[in-house]
Amino acid sequence: MTTRTLTVTPFDPVAASPAARLAVGHLLTESHAFAYPEEPPHLPAREAVSLTQLTPGDAMTHFVVWDEQGARALGWAKLEYSLTQNRHAAHARLIVHPAWRRRGLGRDLARALEEVARREGRRLITFGTTDRLPAGEAFARRLGAEPALVLRQSQLDLAAVPDSLLDAWVTRPAGEAYRLHVWERIPEEVLERAADVFMVMNTAPRGDLDVDDFQITPEMIRAWDDMIAEAGEVRPLMAAEDTRTGQLAGYTEVFWSPERAALVYQGATAVRPSERGQGLGKWLKAAMIRHVRAHCPGARVIRTNNAHENAAMLGINVALGFTPWAEFTEWQVRLDG
Repeated sequence: MTTRTLTVTPFDPVAASPAARLAVGHLLTESHAFAYPEEPPHLPAREAVSLTQLTPGDAMTHFVVWDEQGARALGWAKLEYSLTQNRHAAHARLIVHPAWRRRGLGRDLARALEEVARREGRRLITFGTTDRLPAGEAFARRLGAEPALVLRQSQLDLAAVPDSLLDAWVTRPAGEAYRLHVWERIPEEVLERAADVFMVMNTAPRGDLDVDDFQITPEMIRAWDDMIAEAGEVRPLMAAEDTRTGQLAGYTEVFWSPERAALVYQGATAVRPSERGQGLGKWLKAAMIRHVRAHCPGARVIRTNNAHENAAMLGINVALGFTPWAEFTEWQVRLDG
């Protein structure tokens, strides 16, 4: 068999058959296992579900390269872009099965994504690579991409965090105005305040990424809650509320799946600039570790990403015992002209 008979074809995961979605799910899980063999395996059925999930206000275009029988997915790519904000940019994902790399399939998929981006008036495409797969950086450079933000991926052994450190970080001044909440699904009456505190992540370093501040709406949050549940994940979110005003001063979130119980993914952690310097970030992180230990059976490690230039958050993580695990690079390709 040669790759000449293999072509990039549009793929609509919503209209596709369950068998077609599952075939792409197998491609995603097998490719992930190749890159991260030590991790708990992903489930093809869960990955198939994720293909249909879409944030309100966003659009997605998918492409697949099928084998000659049209049954096995050899490559897949997705372009996602907002219809309401950052309308100059789009974000891409592209995966070719390890056994079918270096045959031009990635190049063909990238070309298809670029055509969609140009058609939609996008002048910037962003995507990410990990040094766990060095070929990803080489491919990015062949596309003419520039590295825009480098993140340190770190990992924490949950059992190794000293209880004395957690005790110190969760101890708060008597009578202070802040209190912690923990939610898996954000209550309806909190959605507006949650959207507001989520946008504090706009203060996180973006390196050279040519993107504007993002906006979050209650509708987005509710859709994310639904998608997390549909994917079989649990997302504990802790927020620190200033009881004097009701404003949420900061938050942290993690993602955990019972089917991949050993590994917990740290999501965002943010504290309002006006509230920093009071130990709220340490409080949130330490309280979340205690929550994970108590409510995520089988959890052994937490993995997180931090921009190297984000010294404050990186310092908190290092103090907790997070150690370097990999490097993740956000790239951007400019399509001007």
